This record gives sequence, structure tokens and C-alpha cells, in this order.
Amino acid sequence: MEKFKSIIRDYPFIAFIIAFVILAFVPSVVFTDVYQSHLATLIFVNIVVAAGLNIVKGYCGQVTVGHVGLFAVGSYTAGTLFLYLGLGFWATLPIAIIVTAFFGVAMGIPSFRLEGPYLALATLGGGEAIRLFIENGNFFRSTFGISDIPTPSLMGYNFDSPDRYYFISMTIMIIAVYFSFSILRSGVGRAFMSIREDPICAAAAGINVKKYKILAFILSAMFAGAAGAVYAHMPPGYIHPNNYTVIEMVTFLAMVVLGGLGHIWGGIIGAIVITIVYDLTRPLYKYQLLIFGLTIVLTILFMPKGLGGFIDRYFLEKRFKKKTGTEKTTWF
Repeated sequence: MEKFKSIIRDYPFIAFIIAFVILAFVPSVVFTDVYQSHLATLIFVNIVVAAGLNIVKGYCGQVTVGHVGLFAVGSYTAGTLFLYLGLGFWATLPIAIIVTAFFGVAMGIPSFRLEGPYLALATLGGGEAIRLFIENGNFFRSTFGISDIPTPSLMGYNFDSPDRYYFISMTIMIIAVYFSFSILRSGVGRAFMSIREDPICAAAAGINVKKYKILAFILSAMFAGAAGAVYAHMPPGYIHPNNYTVIEMVTFLAMVVLGGLGHIWGGIIGAIVITIVYDLTRPLYKYQLLIFGLTIVLTILFMPKGLGGFIDRYFLEKRFKKKTGTEKTTWF
């Protein structure tokens, strides 16, 4: 077991390959209907968004609440590329990532002079401005939305149903989480965390604070753009401005806060829990904003480090007990 752990530490991509293989068997072993595959796809999309939001908010410490606008940019970039140019998923995905990265730059520029609630208001205004621009623009089909966006195909195999599209969203999610881990364990990730702790000390240590703030917003936007493109092509291939409202914004925040700021695994768990709760509370749509708002407030009050804090605490206590010899031994 220790040898296996050392291999995973030295070659972390092996863990993601194992996760890919396990998740590939989930639809045939666990799911009982097509809707469960659809819900799993939504979970994967939200995990990608949460992983990106965790980079800028959890690791770099920038208070942004306009992430749903970047998600909308990714979706509508993919939708309009199909609508006017007839491009498919494999072309719209990289273009959506690039376009959303430019919007990430625009969203990150206010962070040079604004912090805390002021930056939150600026990004909130940016995200809402994007939605209103889409909703009132004939180029984006305004309130009619864009429909019949095609599902991807690969070597003649069409991913045209939820149980097939599951594999596309799952693959994108695995790649996104792997890259988020790689980024945050690198020197770039350490620079992000130093800015989060104290930007003045980080600047004194030689870190270009403006550069890394913009980089955090760009990386976060690229994740949101990828998730938006995957969401746009998801069966039945329909997007509407009402899919990118304040409720969705609060939902994304709840995922990161519940999972724990600065915890990738916690963000994944938070995305799973919040997506399922969101689906179960659809009949109570009038109260969804209240439910998720209370979730954020109560989590901050009673569980400030989120679920990721519990995970960290468990492994720290286990490591401490092992080193001090106080770990209980069970005899069979």
C-alpha cells in the first residue's frame, strides 16, 4: 500500500487515469435511467466551474461573484459559432476557451485597485452586464435562446444522448481537475497563495502581484469557458439567458464555499452536493436563492473551512497519530 501511495505521489496522473476508468463504468453499473446520466453531466460541468473559481477565489484570494458571466460567454461563444458558422463541438470548445480568457482579463483588471466587497460588486456588475447584453442582443437570439446545438461525434460515433454525452463531460472534467492540481502545485500556485495571504508581502518578496492576479482570472475564465461550451452542446442543445442568472451565480459560490476555499477535492464534493440539492429543490424555485444564500452564510459561520477543512483535519490527525505512535491498533 505504501508503495502504491509513493507511485501516486510521484506520478499523480495515474490517479486520474484510475478515476477515469472507474467513472467510465458508473453509467452501466450504478445508473438506472437516462436522467441520472444527465444529472451526472451537470455535476461534471459544475466541477469544472468550481475548479476554476477556486483558483481565483480560493487560492489567489480575489473576491469575484461574476463567474456566471464567464460561463455564459463560453456557452454563447459555442452557440453562436454553430448558429452562424455551423461549427461543431471540437472547434467551438477551444475557441470558447480562448474568447472567455479575454473576458477574464477584463474581469481581472478591476482587481488592481479594488479589493473585498468593492471587487465583488465590480465583478457582479460585469457578470450581470454580460447576461443583459446577451438577453437584449438579436445577434444572440435574445430571449428566444439558441436551440438545436449539435452534440459532438468522434470517428462516426455520435454522443447524442445523455448516457453517451456523459463520457465527453467526464473526460473534460478529469482533464480540468488534473490541470488545476498541476497549476496549484507549481510555482504559479505558490505565488497565488502568497498573494492571498498578503499581497504587500508578496510584492516585497519579488512577486509581480498584478501579473499573477490577471493570470488567476484568465485561468479561471478558461475553466468557465470550457464548462460553458460543454454545457451548450449538452443534449438537448439549448441555451437561454435565464440559465445564467443570480441563482446560478450563488450556486457556484455555494459549491466553492461548502467545499472549502482553496481545496480542490472539497470543491468537487461541494459541486456534487449543491448540484443534487439544486435539482431536488427545483419545485421550490421561488426559495432557491434563499436556500443557497443560507447555505453560504451557515457554512461560513459554523464550518469556515468547508468540507475540505474536514478532509485536511482528518489526514493531519492521522499523520500526527502515526508519527507519535498514538494511533489505535485493531486486533482481529
